[in-house]
Amino acid sequence: MARFIVIGDVHGCSTELDGLLDRIAPVTGDRVAFVGDLVAKGPNTEIVLRTVREIGAEVALGNHEKKLLDARVARRAGRPSSTKLDPTHERLLDTLSDEDWSQLESFPLWIELGAELRVVHAGVVPGLPMSEQDPKNLLHMRSLSETGEPSSKWGSPWGARYVGPPHIVFGHNARKDPQLHPFATGLDTGCVYGGALTALVLQQGSVPPPPNARLDVLVNEPARRAYSDYGGPLVNR
Repeated sequence: MARFIVIGDVHGCSTELDGLLDRIAPVTGDRVAFVGDLVAKGPNTEIVLRTVREIGAEVALGNHEKKLLDARVARRAGRPSSTKLDPTHERLLDTLSDEDWSQLESFPLWIELGAELRVVHAGVVPGLPMSEQDPKNLLHMRSLSETGEPSSKWGSPWGARYVGPPHIVFGHNARKDPQLHPFATGLDTGCVYGGALTALVLQQGSVPPPPNARLDVLVNEPARRAYSDYGGPLVNR
């Protein structure tokens, strides 16, 4: 049967992406989606973007794609970028092709995979319709305060308080292990920091199993090495 395949934050780790795709072996009829942050930090953003084009995958906009797009607009207008850029972003501003830029500009803020799954980069505010979600939260949030205020900082995971449907698959919040909540799955297992690249693989029309059985539908490819400094070991914050 055709599958939904959702892949976590790649960050230029083309070798690991190739290894993961070899293991999953997408075929015609499968629908492949990424949670965003294909770019920067890791070594081979251009190769990753080309691979994603070749397999016809969909990509939710990540905060690092947004950072690059905003920096490009600022550069063209002759003003400094409003966000801090590291050397990998600076290099990509000079080396991405027109085809790469068009690809980044096409990424939506979220992807609907049937009625069962929704893909966003970072998170959603529980109980709020998607049409009312702040794009900043979709790109940056990690946690909720006791009063339900979204935050980009580590804290109480928003996914623990989200109640579907649909089930939301997200990235952004790098951890040693996937986040497994009743109605949300976090796939950022820090590949670029030496962790692993993780995918959720489901038959189309099905929903993720409960957290205690969800590892059975996850596939991961260990990082060959750490390409970027996380500032400490990956932990489950």
